Amino acid sequence: MSQAPHDGPDPRTRRLLSASAAVPLLIVTVLVLVCLVGDSGTVWVPLLATGPALAATTGGPRGVAGVGVLAAGLGVALGLRGEATAGELAVGLSALPVVTVACVLTSALRGRRERVLAAVRSVAEAAQHALLQPVPGTVGPFQVAVRYSAAAAEARIGGDLYALVSTPYGVRLIVGDVRGKGLPAVGTAALVLGVFREAAHDEPDLLDVVARIERSLARNLGPDDFVTAVVAGHPRPGQLEVVNCGHAPPLLVRDSAVVPVEPERTAPPLGLRGLSGETPALHVLPFADGDQLLLYTDGVTEARDRDREFYPLAEGLRRHSCDEPAHTVGALHAELLAHVGGHLHDDAALLLLRKPAAAGPAPRHVSRDASRAGSCSP
Repeated sequence: MSQAPHDGPDPRTRRLLSASAAVPLLIVTVLVLVCLVGDSGTVWVPLLATGPALAATTGGPRGVAGVGVLAAGLGVALGLRGEATAGELAVGLSALPVVTVACVLTSALRGRRERVLAAVRSVAEAAQHALLQPVPGTVGPFQVAVRYSAAAAEARIGGDLYALVSTPYGVRLIVGDVRGKGLPAVGTAALVLGVFREAAHDEPDLLDVVARIERSLARNLGPDDFVTAVVAGHPRPGQLEVVNCGHAPPLLVRDSAVVPVEPERTAPPLGLRGLSGETPALHVLPFADGDQLLLYTDGVTEARDRDREFYPLAEGLRRHSCDEPAHTVGALHAELLAHVGGHLHDDAALLLLRKPAAAGPAPRHVSRDASRAGSCSP
């Protein structure tokens, strides 16, 4: 399945926010205790302004005002206990009302910006679901799993694209990578996916599907823009058709072996055919029960660790491959994040297609190391 949208802060974030909300009250309490225990009178009273100042970073306007009122009341009580004069007490508390009012305004502005950001994120998530529609676990005769991560984590959408549709001509799919980042890349991805979904239902020949995408991009893209992509189809049992347009070769998993599916003839990325004049070739690939095909983008294979070493996708697939595509893709994604230290610097997409056995339990295509590690265990 595709990456699920977030319904709000995760539990760990909520716990951190709750803990940080208590910090201002804790600081005010500590200052009061210092004054009481040390008998220092009003020396520490000006520092009570740190309470509302810190409350403004996490709390709402009412909470900030409450902390300010509490700090002022405690400051007055401390001043009277220390027998401070009215002048001394006024000097000690002079900054507190100003700081409190400023922090209330700051908190209100912060809350407004957070609401705007939440609205923008909801729009981005809606756009992602419109472009990268969720893929069910089973499509036609195949088991399918998808994992997508945008480099701009808050936006949750980027220039990588995928789609898988069931058509009168069999299951068809595309995985691609738009040159560039940001909104222009998202717009190009939307264009490619829209044309693919229409052409996949209309065109009997997979090469004609690719040609329609090419014509659309040639009309709408600039001379320096292009899209690398792999388009695949399942026209008949036991076969896959693969068209590679300048994209990384898919990985075929068969009998514990992982083999790249290299194109029979090199072809330029989509949008550049008019410059090179080369056309892609149709690669017919035998695809039997138990076989798997992993399509991915270069955000996966070009991810580097601290030593600048690329992520070894083929080795990872060999370790984690099993008869549950969702587990395989999830394990690959987790290992990829661990490889880069938790944050990807480029969009990354993984789509795994598996043909289960027609009857009875499907054979588990795992290496001996993966079998010992129990890679299909939850």
